Amino acid sequence: MDPALKNALAQPAVLLFGALKIELPGYTLRLLDGAGSLIVNGETYIGLDETFGTLAGMSELAEEMGDSAPEVTVTLNSPDLSATAVLAHPGTQGSRAQIIVGAADPISGLSIGVPEVLFLGEIDVPTVNIEQDGSRTVEFTIVSVFERLFEVEEGQRATNGWHQSICPGELGLEFMTGTDVNLYWGVKPPQGSTAKSSGTKSVMGKYSA
Repeated sequence: MDPALKNALAQPAVLLFGALKIELPGYTLRLLDGAGSLIVNGETYIGLDETFGTLAGMSELAEEMGDSAPEVTVTLNSPDLSATAVLAHPGTQGSRAQIIVGAADPISGLSIGVPEVLFLGEIDVPTVNIEQDGSRTVEFTIVSVFERLFEVEEGQRATNGWHQSICPGELGLEFMTGTDVNLYWGVKPPQGSTAKSSGTKSVMGKYSA
């Protein structure tokens, strides 16, 4: 922990703050967990963003070990339909998100020392909720960057189109229109199975099991 922040937290009275930063496509959202504004690391965080509203809530953060990547849920009060549409757009998925906490100097309006980063991840799933009074909230599931370690290689195919999507201009599969060889991607072939061969030549390259 930053020494200045650690010293501030040791005082009898301290003004704590929590903040959320989301790097949306074309716009960086910086929200405080309360009213007012605060300069943190040279960036201004505000309680009310005129475009995207306020921070409504956040799920509990906990440190634990498991077979899934850590995640946290944050909820934003969206001011209007257009803001809701932008926040819930599929293009927001993967946007970098950061949750920090620190101490503030109420006189200078600056954070004291370097705030602690509680969570660093990316937007996974946005969910729009409509309340009984007609107001809208957008709930973001933010997953840790370690979520990518759990991704499976779905959709990979031994085809020219898919191959060139990752290796543009590489024509090793250009004339392969079909194969009678079973390709087991990322898993072991079933025991006792054999690959059929009818003399048709197929180019497997990097797609070999």
